[in-house]
Amino acid sequence: MSADDILVLGATGSTGRRVARRLSDAGLPVRAASRRGAVRFDWALPATWEPTVAGASRLYLMAPHDVPVDPAFVRLAVESGVRRVVLLSSRAIEAMRDGRLLAAEKLVRDCGVEWTILRPDWFDQNFDEGVFRDAVLAGTVAVPVGDARQGFVDADDIAAVAVAALTGEGHHGRVHEITGPRALSFGEAVDIVARAAGRPVRHLGAAEDYRAAMAPLGLPPAQIEAEIRAFAALRELGDAEPTDTVRQVTGRAPKDFTAYAADAAARGAWRTDEGARGSRPAGAG
Repeated sequence: MSADDILVLGATGSTGRRVARRLSDAGLPVRAASRRGAVRFDWALPATWEPTVAGASRLYLMAPHDVPVDPAFVRLAVESGVRRVVLLSSRAIEAMRDGRLLAAEKLVRDCGVEWTILRPDWFDQNFDEGVFRDAVLAGTVAVPVGDARQGFVDADDIAAVAVAALTGEGHHGRVHEITGPRALSFGEAVDIVARAAGRPVRHLGAAEDYRAAMAPLGLPPAQIEAEIRAFAALRELGDAEPTDTVRQVTGRAPKDFTAYAADAAARGAWRTDEGARGSRPAGAG
């Protein structure tokens, strides 16, 4: 390990593994940490924290869905020598009242070192390697946001912005809102996926559709209703406005959703012999 190591948490996840790969390809010292990786890190096991962070100078900070960013870990990271933190957050967290990410953002802003916050919209990869893949295979994606357009963004573009913030200058104290090049409704996105995958898939965008999809998964009714309220708040924001963040930060255009779907289909993302299983949608990202 090196005192200049860049620590990447969630290094097997959609953005983390892409951040780690980009850093490695650039010849930079990267410490790729995950629950089952060679560098072991687990939010639920504080004993894994100190060995993971010791000596690192920069940190890509993220936590899985529903897992809070522990203030004790951030304090430990700063005390151990981390001088730059890049946090993966999400768009529209105020409207959706996402207390977990709002608390994480405040924690990073107040941590006493250089910080950058990334606020991407819905990941394209939710459809092929994330929460919507099983729903695509089952033929129905239920997300109660109606026809409001979202700024779907490719995880590779998020990673490129993250790497720039970790390694470059001019990002301290900035919040990067990251979207794809155009806004799409879930119905439009699902239609693009269906055509690329060569299989029938439809989007159901009403609250009752979401209740019907979530109830068989065993979620408590109160939780389902809370999620419906959060999605309603997102819907009430109206159509997302695409940003030019990817181009400004990386110097290239963000990947279009149609190109993402074509590439995913070419990799065989939606070809499987397994039975389709239910999938629980998550928030943006």
